[in-house]
Amino acid sequence: MDLHVSLKGRGDLTVRIYRQLVDAIVDGRLRRGDRLPASRELARRLSVARNTVAVAYERLAAEGFLIGRVGDGTFVAAGPAAAVRDRRAPAGEIRPRQVWTSAAVPSLSRPIVPYDFRVGAPDPELFPVAAWRRCVVRELRAAAVQAPGADEAGGHPGLRAAIARHIGVSRAVHAAADDVLVTHGTQQALDLIGRVLLEPGACVAVESPGYVRARQLFTTLGAHVVGVPVDAEGLDVSAIPRAARVIYVTPSHQFPLGVAMSLERRIALLAWAKRRQAIIIEDDYDSEFRFSGRPLDPLQSLDRDGCVIYVGSFSKLLRPVVRLGFLVAPASLQPALRAAKQLTDSSGILETQAALARFIDEGSLSKHLRKASREYAARQDRVVETLRRDFCRWLEVIPSSAGLHVAAGVAPGASVDIERVVARAQAAGVRVYPLSRFSPERQALEGLAIGYGVIPLVKIDEGLRRLRDCFATRPARGLSSR
Repeated sequence: MDLHVSLKGRGDLTVRIYRQLVDAIVDGRLRRGDRLPASRELARRLSVARNTVAVAYERLAAEGFLIGRVGDGTFVAAGPAAAVRDRRAPAGEIRPRQVWTSAAVPSLSRPIVPYDFRVGAPDPELFPVAAWRRCVVRELRAAAVQAPGADEAGGHPGLRAAIARHIGVSRAVHAAADDVLVTHGTQQALDLIGRVLLEPGACVAVESPGYVRARQLFTTLGAHVVGVPVDAEGLDVSAIPRAARVIYVTPSHQFPLGVAMSLERRIALLAWAKRRQAIIIEDDYDSEFRFSGRPLDPLQSLDRDGCVIYVGSFSKLLRPVVRLGFLVAPASLQPALRAAKQLTDSSGILETQAALARFIDEGSLSKHLRKASREYAARQDRVVETLRRDFCRWLEVIPSSAGLHVAAGVAPGASVDIERVVARAQAAGVRVYPLSRFSPERQALEGLAIGYGVIPLVKIDEGLRRLRDCFATRPARGLSSR
């Protein structure tokens, strides 16, 4: 163990070594079973006589903090349980900017429930672990990745080329390899865009309801964020504030309602952005999982004036632990975005990026998407069928043909306390989300967002049965989460 001992200050050297080792054991930095350096080795490191360290060790052993094993070394023994204490950084008086004290970022940790209808998460059981492992091992063994240079600030060249081909074929996005910038998921892409485009106080328009973390991120960057209502055709372009310089949208599968922006709205939004010299951020977060209908062209493929930045992610296609995403920006913004990326985290982990490039080029991604789409389509059919049959008194399903979740608003004329239903469901071992969670505006849409990415098909019926019972005036008996 590389043990740090400071000899600064005055007083007996043996006593100083002794006290620092006691403190390290008591506050948990040194734990039971940890091996300490030999007295000769530690003395050499500290440039002191060996006897100075040996005496400190002997005192610690006599007090029960250390134990010596002949021929093996010196180890930390069990210290007094009552003496263990937390070692914390100083409290300090300096405070962060106000926006960070009020930013309510939800916790990433979630209690485990048996019927998990969470939103926006893929099934880890569908992830092709063997194919991914093979790609990672080959890249590590090949050692072909060079140290990142200025030309790799946008990410691994092979991955940028693979992404350009993939989105060109699957989504008709107009992009060459040099137009692609690799990021750590969607969130970093939005952060880079905000750093490059937003002055303090700049107006950003977002969908309402919409992706809350995008709203929070733009707010922390000093932007004035305004929610724009969404209807059956997507974002209401006529309601975008004139001052908006950035518009964040999810047109292919609106989050969380699931509607697709109509072609008329897409054309109107592009015309608005051109007229107001604004930038549209198109988040195409899970459009690869489409189960019916012909997908509409992305805004980026319709853009002729350089008004759209196209953002995508592999976190929902593969697994959240594969924190890789990308953006495709107009040429006028690319140098600034690459500079921002290089200043924040350089080129990222090139070995992982190279593995993903191989994964795409070998056809493993396409194979995985075909298999996963069939499974998710079956789950969506089961959820929608059950909601329409058993929940029609309370909920009305919002049509959706893609993604990993469906939304259902409160049916006309129904009187439902959604927050109470969600709380009952949690107690019954069922996780669902209220639609109001995705809209801080006062006139929030009432209803539920029900994901099917994590929950297996065989558990959907029982999970929805328990959820249905939570709509009753009185909870049904036997709703144990066990």
